[in-house]
Amino acid sequence: MAATGELIRLINYVDDIVTTLRRISASIPTIEPEERKRLAEHIRTANSSFTAVLAQLEKGGQ
Repeated sequence: MAATGELIRLINYVDDIVTTLRRISASIPTIEPEERKRLAEHIRTANSSFTAVLAQLEKGGQ
């Protein structure tokens, strides 16, 4: 089955997220402890959005 343009665009967004996470991981050793804590809190907040999208996909987008 061929992928639609929308699917390809969405997959590219996920690839961008993965690339960003790799960059964050590479930067962690250079970040001050307080900044790491703030970044972790921000990522935790984003994680709930990510989890919600996964749940929608698994339910069929309803």
